[in-house]
Amino acid sequence: MSTFGHTKEGVAVPIYTLKSAQIEVRVMAYGAKLVSVRTPDRAGKMADVVLGYDTLEGYLNDTKTHFGSIVGRYGNRIALGKFSIDGKTYQIPINNGANALHGGPMGFDRFVWDAHEVPNGVEFTHVSPDGDMGFPGTLTAKVKYTLAGHTLRIDYSATSDKATVVNLTNHAYFNLRGDDQGTILGEQLELNADQFTPVDAGLIPTGVLAPVAGTPFDFRKATVVGARIEADHEQIKLGGGYDHNFVVNGEAGKLRVAATMTDPESGRRMTVETTEPGVQFYTGNFLDGSFTGRHGVKYEKHTGFCLETQHFPDSPNQPSFPSTLVRPGVTRHSTTTFSFTAVKGE
Repeated sequence: MSTFGHTKEGVAVPIYTLKSAQIEVRVMAYGAKLVSVRTPDRAGKMADVVLGYDTLEGYLNDTKTHFGSIVGRYGNRIALGKFSIDGKTYQIPINNGANALHGGPMGFDRFVWDAHEVPNGVEFTHVSPDGDMGFPGTLTAKVKYTLAGHTLRIDYSATSDKATVVNLTNHAYFNLRGDDQGTILGEQLELNADQFTPVDAGLIPTGVLAPVAGTPFDFRKATVVGARIEADHEQIKLGGGYDHNFVVNGEAGKLRVAATMTDPESGRRMTVETTEPGVQFYTGNFLDGSFTGRHGVKYEKHTGFCLETQHFPDSPNQPSFPSTLVRPGVTRHSTTTFSFTAVKGE
């Protein structure tokens, strides 16, 4: 553990380095962020495959991208920032068009979490008071990062003293060629999803679970990310590329493969497993070069992708979606793993 820097209020932010024989991971207490993952290509050359900054100031000054953050109390979007629990309506501050995104303008990614080391990793804790960003209940969130071999594991848990909604995820942007190596459009994605949740113009799900078959959203077989990203398809146009939730096949609550991304050039491969019912595939459509990351590289459109394991967007307003409601005395658990390997060339 070392100090990565200090917030504008003078609070020290510890950063932790996790190492195995295969990879090196850094995580910090500000936003419980995944700062970097260094992993080898097929020739053994190491590169950082997570977008981010060299200094804490970079993260403090960036209120848009959520690089590497744990986002909450509700990751992704809530329509109009409104939802009801037991007949009472709650209002979250609007920060994404007409909707609330990632818990509102002061979400969990804007706080320094408490941290303590655990075997092979670190656990971060954040207590969100009753009424924080409009959400009911004092919520205690815990996020544990552990590293074993080539697998980074994230365990999430949340408890509340009042009925509330919660949807925690990690918002890391990956580029398997390396964080300074241009776009991710040549990487190949395989998604274990027969369905996705189409969205309206505000990127709020319509409530339909639509089949991916016959659409640009069919990644059931490994497909180059850029192959259909400009397709003449309403959902592609609404998202400006991919920014959609996919329904992970299999039983929610059980750890199963959600996605595999492979970079043919370097051979790096990332496999994502999760207990969550969904995964948001996002192709960095809103990156526009306004943020300069490591190596002085400006992060332009499509220079990183996200695979955010989650409950579905706007679930509090969608009775047919898996529930994000947490009541007192119940702990919400989920687990996601990211495994990094290298495959030989064709």
